[in-house]
Amino acid sequence: MKVLTVVTHPRTNSLTFEVANHLVRGLKDAGHETEVLDLYRSGFNPVLWEEDEPDWSAADQQYSPEVEAEIERMKKHDGLAFIFPLWWWSMPALLKGYIDRVWNYGFAYGPNKLHHQYVLWLSLAGAPIERFQKREYDNMITHYFNAGLADYCGIPHSRVELFYETIRSKPEHVETMFAQAYDLGLNYART
Repeated sequence: MKVLTVVTHPRTNSLTFEVANHLVRGLKDAGHETEVLDLYRSGFNPVLWEEDEPDWSAADQQYSPEVEAEIERMKKHDGLAFIFPLWWWSMPALLKGYIDRVWNYGFAYGPNKLHHQYVLWLSLAGAPIERFQKREYDNMITHYFNAGLADYCGIPHSRVELFYETIRSKPEHVETMFAQAYDLGLNYART
């Protein structure tokens, strides 16, 4: 399987990138091919302007060259993986802008849906699990990614993984996250 792995973090020396590296190693060890898209260094503009607004009356949608290039990139892959920090109980603005612009009408929803069978949403959260469970943020986040994005766009197998307490973590906790990320890659299509 060809998996597009999208990493979103401003620092390449971050825990997010280290986790992504372990996931990618697991994907490769399982025999998958993967392309890593580093959204920050790609120069992708997350702001949706008029040229990427759907023309609701047109049978065929035409978008900006930047968005058309990302649509073509996605078409070359069978699966998706997104690795990002959890900021304000959601994804970073750059990743949200990527989805706003690229997962557009006529490609990801509406008359056509995404062809991908699997998507992994791997997010790193600084807070402990208890803070999420207290107000059911973990359930809200999981529902948003699995139902609001993946299911709405036709992806039948969506998985959300939250890595908790990622700020100032003890070395053994970091090693556990690395092992979990590797296993998620190794078992990517076994959901």
